[in-house]
Amino acid sequence: MTAGVIDEARARDTADDGEVVLRAVDISKTYGVTKALKGVNFEVRRGKVTVLFGENGAGKSTLMKILSGVTTPTDGHLELDGRRIELNSTNEAVDLGISIIHQELNLAPNLSVRDNIFLGRELRTRTGAIDYTAERRITQQLMQRLEELIPASTLVQDLRVGQQQIIEIARALATDCRILIMDEPTSALSASEVEVLFKVIRDLTSNGVAIVYISHHLEEAIEIADHAVVFRDGDLVATEEAANIDLPWVVRQMVGREADYDFRDEPRDFGEVALSIQGVTVADLESGRVTVNNVSLDVREGEIVCLYGLMGAGRTELMEALSGRDPISGGTVLLAGNDVAGLDIEERISAGMGLVPEDRQRDGLVQLMTVGKNLSLASLKSWVKRGFINTGQEQRRIGDMIADVKVKTAGPSALITSLSGGNQQKVVIGKMLLTDPKVLLLDEPTRGIDVGAKGEIFSLLFREARRGLAVLYVTSEVGEALTASHRVLVMSKGRIVAEFDPRTCTRDEVMAASGEHDTEYAHENGDSE
Repeated sequence: MTAGVIDEARARDTADDGEVVLRAVDISKTYGVTKALKGVNFEVRRGKVTVLFGENGAGKSTLMKILSGVTTPTDGHLELDGRRIELNSTNEAVDLGISIIHQELNLAPNLSVRDNIFLGRELRTRTGAIDYTAERRITQQLMQRLEELIPASTLVQDLRVGQQQIIEIARALATDCRILIMDEPTSALSASEVEVLFKVIRDLTSNGVAIVYISHHLEEAIEIADHAVVFRDGDLVATEEAANIDLPWVVRQMVGREADYDFRDEPRDFGEVALSIQGVTVADLESGRVTVNNVSLDVREGEIVCLYGLMGAGRTELMEALSGRDPISGGTVLLAGNDVAGLDIEERISAGMGLVPEDRQRDGLVQLMTVGKNLSLASLKSWVKRGFINTGQEQRRIGDMIADVKVKTAGPSALITSLSGGNQQKVVIGKMLLTDPKVLLLDEPTRGIDVGAKGEIFSLLFREARRGLAVLYVTSEVGEALTASHRVLVMSKGRIVAEFDPRTCTRDEVMAASGEHDTEYAHENGDSE
């Protein structure tokens, strides 16, 4: 489709705001014996935000891949402006004005921000050369629009996960699309970055762009929605105007029951201090900037401590330093009373401390390996006898762990990429549990995971805590912090600034302490900054 045709269609979109622009008709998709979609009928409206709700594996992402040309349906067809179309590639979809922001980051880490934004659709000069000046100018404009002033020449691998998510969004915006599909666009964004994204979405819809939005952050999704659609087990089970729904309605439609994870009344039978952090400071090796500033905290056996804060508060830097990935500039870390300063990552795992990282795709899993091989990767040495792996023992432990953490998989030999995000996260957690840890560190353990899987993961952690495991986890979801911890610590600008009992504190108190609200909390506590 030419630029003129797209401009004409966009002008028509604005005039006919709310009319159906894209329709999926009786769409089915089968993978082997698995029916990912079962005759789904779905509509996208001009100038409106259609939000898709559903558990991992419900079929949402599969439908979005069909709408964006990533894959083709087994049965059924698509209609654009009332005309039947076939999409055999993402390039064909982009030519028709359909773009997608994928749930998992799809960037080239060794390329610059500019090169990632224009990868595969480079701008050309009259002589046919790549127009780097125009690409740089547009990249800077996109960064200004998203209020994230990242230089165009910055390598993507040097950006934090939230900034990489911004680059994914910028790349989609650069296509000047009519229909924009957002699959978990805010999973790694801070609260302020989400606000900016919502402003961009409203700007797009006011100009006739149709938005399809998927998020496991249910409350924020309800906030941005015009229409709500719920998927369950490959079926579209409910549709409703956003004005008529609330959080309990969404959860009931998704899982057939109310949300059921609230662990505030769990027993508090704690043992000895398992992890003691005293005066820990971490500095960025390149800039020298202090990211963690004189942090002290204890976690006891059987205790689950939540570290809440905004992006950039220093939470991830602390977790990675504790695990041995980054050096500690000052202070001490004691594991069961023993200083771990001189231990590398492998030695800390052997000593009883393991990390479930924020980015499970890049740091937690090996994409080319099976479910079983990923599970056993961190504990292989425990099954080595005389230089050989006792494969029988390994397979028994893998099978037991799959059952124990309730991974939904065809079996240990299934590729890890065949699992939903929630089940992949269970594999990462199971991998660390197989090392028999004393302390488990988790960085954003429920990022990109639906409400049902969240409940299963926290049920698993509280079960292990009752067995004596000490847990320290990071989250940027205040509701999660309050319902799934024994104690909440708030981190801001590299420091622990507040401590709360989740049984007695409020959401506003926690958010204000983190700086997410205004400065009222700071004034009340004598902080003039």
